Amino acid sequence: MVSLYSMTSSNPGSIDRLDAALIKLLAAEPRIGVLETSRRLGVARGTVQARLDRLRDRGVISGYGPDVDPAALGYEVTAFITLEIRQAGGHDPVAERLAAIPEVLEVHTITGAGDMLCRVVARTNADLQRVLDAIVSTEGVVRSSTLISLATQVPYRVLPLVCAAASGTGPQRSLWPACGSGANRGVLVLATPEPPFCLTRTGRVC
Repeated sequence: MVSLYSMTSSNPGSIDRLDAALIKLLAAEPRIGVLETSRRLGVARGTVQARLDRLRDRGVISGYGPDVDPAALGYEVTAFITLEIRQAGGHDPVAERLAAIPEVLEVHTITGAGDMLCRVVARTNADLQRVLDAIVSTEGVVRSSTLISLATQVPYRVLPLVCAAASGTGPQRSLWPACGSGANRGVLVLATPEPPFCLTRTGRVC
C-alpha cells in the first residue's frame, strides 16, 4: 500500500489525490469511521480528520447522505418545467413559494426563453397534472412549459468531477481515465512511482 500523506496541494482552492480518494470512499460508505478510513487509505488518523475538516470548511463536502430515490417512494415520474414569471416581483419570492410544494425538488434561475427551471416528481402522469396545477397557480408564475423525462441516462454524479479536479495535483499522471472510463469505470487510481494505489466502487483497496 502506498502512503498518500505527502500528496498535498499548495493551492487552497484545489483538491489532491488523497482528497479524491477520501471523497470516493465516503461516497461509497458514508458510515465508515475515521479509523477505518485511515486504514483503507494508508494514512494517519489525524491526517484523515484534518482533511475532512478542511473539505467541510471549504464546502467541498456538504453532507453525508442518505441519498433518497424518489421512485422508491412511489414518485416514478420526473419532469422539467420551464416557468415564465412576472419580473416585477423578482425570482426569490416565487422560489420561496415553489419550495412549499413537496414535489418540487430543484428550482434554478435560467437564461433563455424562460425565467426559472424546476425539476419535479409525481406518482403518475395524472398526478403530475396536480403538481403542475399547484405550480402554475403559484403567485408570480405567468406560464409554464413541461418536459417529461422518459429515462435517466446519466444520473447526478460528482465523482468524475472530483477525479478531474484532482488530476492536476500530485504525481504527474491523469487521474480521470482510471476514474471514469473503460474497464476501470468507477475505480479511483492514485498513480505514483510505485505500484498504483486504488479504490474500487466499494472503497476496497485494489
